[in-house]
Amino acid sequence: MAITTLARRGEQGHALDLEQIRPETAHTEQGQPERSQFERRMKPSVMIVEDEEALLTLLQYNLDKEGYKVITAADGEEADLLIRETTPDLILLDWMLPGLSGIELCRRLRGRPETRNVPIIMITARGEETDRIRGLDIGADDYVTKPFSMTELLARIRAVMRRIRPALTEDLVTFGDIVIDRAAHRVRRGDREVHLGPTEYRLLDHLIQHPGRVFSREQLLDTVWGSDVYVEARTVDVHVGRLRKALNDKGEKDPIRTVRSAGYSLDEQFHE
Repeated sequence: MAITTLARRGEQGHALDLEQIRPETAHTEQGQPERSQFERRMKPSVMIVEDEEALLTLLQYNLDKEGYKVITAADGEEADLLIRETTPDLILLDWMLPGLSGIELCRRLRGRPETRNVPIIMITARGEETDRIRGLDIGADDYVTKPFSMTELLARIRAVMRRIRPALTEDLVTFGDIVIDRAAHRVRRGDREVHLGPTEYRLLDHLIQHPGRVFSREQLLDTVWGSDVYVEARTVDVHVGRLRKALNDKGEKDPIRTVRSAGYSLDEQFHE
């Protein structure tokens, strides 16, 4: 569930409402084994370079919930070292960093062939037109000024990802912490792979394309099994039960809503 708290920077730093944020361990690539091809496909990596701990926590929490692999750095030099080890798919970069500034790190990354095309979204309190032009001219792909809406920032990240990795974003469908890789016919929830039978996979894929819409058993039979196949309507209940068991195996919140006398849907509140 994405947190849409506004991130604000004032003279005394950030004033953020973090009561809803669980303590999370920072995700980095440092010291971790090489990711599998499936994990790389399922989790595009985003590096957050931000020296304000509260804002870093807020960004990390929301990106993790969106299904991204999150790498964090508190200053420009640390970020540069991490990027030399593992190039992220996208960088969220604060302009005002201790030591090596965000704008100088951006300039440095654009000067190296291996990072020249890595998308960078600059996050800063510097909202003057001249600052925005400078950031974009140096190589930032987008520019977000504080205060900003977390929902808008996540939308901007998705838009950049679609531009640079169209095949990936077309193949990957997300709903909360559930991710479907259509190319590989595989599903993940959070950090674990969900093992589904072919019917359960088709059920989930159909429901996830229409979050909030209620489908009757007959509609699901026609779509998932086919209109030319005779199957008892109650068979849908059996396969929905199997899908629920697989998705919620670790006690997670159930995303499937049963609507009495109507059918099933994916709960839109689960995705908020």
